Amino acid sequence: MTRVIKPGQTIGIIGGGQLGRMMAIAAKQMGYRIAVLEPTEDSPCGQVSDIVIKAAYDDPIGAEKLAEVSDVITYEFENIDEQTANWLTKKSDFPQGAKVLGITQHRLAEKEAIQSLGISLAPFQPIRTIEDAEEAGDRLGYPAVLKTCRGGYDGKGQRVVRNLEQLKQGAKELLKNGECVLEAWIPFALELSVIVTRSRNGETAVFPVVENEHRDNILYRSHVPARVSNEVSEQAKEMALEIVTGLDVIGTLAVELFMLEDGRLYVNELAPRPHNSGHYTIEGCETSQFEQHIRAVCGLPLGPTTLRSPVVMENILGEQLAPIMDNVAKLADIKLHLYGKKEAKEKRKMGHLTVTADSVEEACTKLDELDK
Repeated sequence: MTRVIKPGQTIGIIGGGQLGRMMAIAAKQMGYRIAVLEPTEDSPCGQVSDIVIKAAYDDPIGAEKLAEVSDVITYEFENIDEQTANWLTKKSDFPQGAKVLGITQHRLAEKEAIQSLGISLAPFQPIRTIEDAEEAGDRLGYPAVLKTCRGGYDGKGQRVVRNLEQLKQGAKELLKNGECVLEAWIPFALELSVIVTRSRNGETAVFPVVENEHRDNILYRSHVPARVSNEVSEQAKEMALEIVTGLDVIGTLAVELFMLEDGRLYVNELAPRPHNSGHYTIEGCETSQFEQHIRAVCGLPLGPTTLRSPVVMENILGEQLAPIMDNVAKLADIKLHLYGKKEAKEKRKMGHLTVTADSVEEACTKLDELDK
């Protein structure tokens, strides 16, 4: 029989950022207590937690303390120290385990895992030397995208290269941080994502497909429902379900996809946790991605993912926070979520806005009319 962690027990979260905060809020509404492992003071998640263990993510003593006070452990980001993940898998109730973390922490391993499932993704080549880069450029052509295998987000740790000279220069810089991967350029028409959840008892549920708009490599807006055909939407959901079951993922998985003009889909990246493009689910769906994740790791039945109404989510970056606060009186039908971060740095995600309406276009108009 699958273990069930009941309300009143303690959920441990590795990582004190905004994803942990929203996960903790959902869990506390259900009656759980929260412990967080986080190296910084007054973190977004720490502000709403019952227990804060101030320690580095790779601190074995910190991990032991978290295991001691927690009935189940999860995480808000995938870059967890390998030794810590392996120890937690063996010594605590860590249902997501170290295996999927190991795959998604490394872009090449992730691509090879997706490819092994027979799912379409951009052609790619491993890059370990400058000579590898030259050969890969010849094979894949230009433009192409060079990425570090480990780390990197919101456009960091990657370069769009348009010729051999740019590729060699990019490889010279990025190889300092370890091996890389070169991806063929996909001439996409839309960027999509799907949030899918798999419980520790094997139950699965998939959320509506999201259409994402980026600016400066940072997610700007998520539109739901995505403005795609039913056929494309169903195919995207099916790909997400194949990945979550094929890789034996427990908890929430975000699958980012490219859609070509003709409707073909290619997987771009995976994230084994709640995702920025799933924030719309708080107001937009019967069950939020955060509550669903808690249900999955605790062994509770998964909730319905029905879309309540069209919805658009917009990120608030550091440079946008002050204008938003100056116009807070105008947010009558716009939901404001702030993450409790101390300093509003440029391009740093400080919060988000969510609008529900009769159509995606109407929701976008309401956001456009806000003087920010």
